[in-house]
Amino acid sequence: MTTAEHEVRIAPEGIAGDLVIPDRATGIVLFAHGSGSSRHSPRNRYVAQALNRAGFGTLLLDLLTPAEEQVDAASGDLVFDVKLLANRLLYATDWLVREAKARNTPIGYFGASTGAAAALLASTRRPTQVRAVVSRGGRPDLAGEALRNVAAPTLLIVGSRDPQVLKLNQQAISQLGAEKALHIVPRATHLFEEPGALEQVADLARDWFAAHMS
Repeated sequence: MTTAEHEVRIAPEGIAGDLVIPDRATGIVLFAHGSGSSRHSPRNRYVAQALNRAGFGTLLLDLLTPAEEQVDAASGDLVFDVKLLANRLLYATDWLVREAKARNTPIGYFGASTGAAAALLASTRRPTQVRAVVSRGGRPDLAGEALRNVAAPTLLIVGSRDPQVLKLNQQAISQLGAEKALHIVPRATHLFEEPGALEQVADLARDWFAAHMS
């Protein structure tokens, strides 16, 4: 049975999140969105709901505050500040670990766009807690040298019709030091809007987390 979603605020910056923890959750996946998106992203919500049905908890996050999002709308700089986004993800991870319902529960990260780099970087700071990482149309290359220090099994999912991002993922996966896989979704573009594409993403993410967080 899935419990109701409720909004949370996470110190010290007061970033917002939407938390769902099913009864007897087998793990909790934190979602780090990227440029031009938010915790209300229909794509991330679709994946989160599929994970909830499979018995995983989810925490959809806004890694920037509303004031920062206004600044970023003009400059576009903050969503590419991977260290800032990773630190915010770590705040959320530490907050989650302190929550009674989440204590001793395996944690995974799901990152999209620049959020994927933030997830990979953050995972190197919590190697015993973060059991798996999944990237959807992500920019893992932005994690730089931290890729070699990633211990969490990592799945990179890219659309076949997203050539620039596919090339960057192919370069990044060769640098990852952990168990890794690259799955190319046929005929899918960057946002996976094609019929059946997002369903494949959800299935792949569910299976990856199930394999590595049980």
